Amino acid sequence: MRLDFTRYGNIVILTGAGVSAGSGLQTYRGPDGVWEKHNVEEYGHAQTMIERPEKTWQLFGGLRAKLRAAEPNAAHLALARLEARLRPDQKFLLVTQNVDGLHQRAGSRNVVELHGNLSLTRCSDDSCGLEPFLDEEAHDDHVPACPRCSSVLRPHIVLFGEPIPLDAAWAVKLALRDCDLFLAIGTSGVVSPAANFVRSAEYAGARTVYVNLEPMSPPNPAFKEVFLGKAEELLPELLA
Repeated sequence: MRLDFTRYGNIVILTGAGVSAGSGLQTYRGPDGVWEKHNVEEYGHAQTMIERPEKTWQLFGGLRAKLRAAEPNAAHLALARLEARLRPDQKFLLVTQNVDGLHQRAGSRNVVELHGNLSLTRCSDDSCGLEPFLDEEAHDDHVPACPRCSSVLRPHIVLFGEPIPLDAAWAVKLALRDCDLFLAIGTSGVVSPAANFVRSAEYAGARTVYVNLEPMSPPNPAFKEVFLGKAEELLPELLA
């Protein structure tokens, strides 16, 4: 089955770790996921970054080499091709929970990164003024210091216990307000605030589609259509 995107004027697509699984990157939940091996409270929480930043760097810094080695797969490329062929009067927003930057590397342009980008580093002091910068170092054997203010540097990602950046949240809210087609791809659909996006889309009268390897548990009635399978196999057909 193919989705006819010519019928829609405001398309919003949400992607999760399942889209990047085909590039060899671990998902966070599910069998063999990151949180199966690393305790969320110990490694992934904002309080850990404050009290034991070496723990945060040991996990997330250690993932940087895998991100650099990964390449966009057929799912990323299908989404980029879809955006490229839309008419000028069609609005499109790709909202991703992923921090790997693979959508941009595949050619997607209008991307909102809800949880930041792991390839960037920033100062932990929000008043410092240092802009997030590209950083390939793992820093898994030491905690780096800010060259401007000497505060601890941190990965430019959203940790548990931290809010979604205001600019990202606002961009998504505006897009969902008059959305007429909403797809969630490769995501469990249970992590807020992304878990609530489909309700906003449904309220706006959008067609709502869920694409994932496994069905949502429990099912979300706001999704009216469900396609099960690997994103890199389904999307080239669905989005063709």
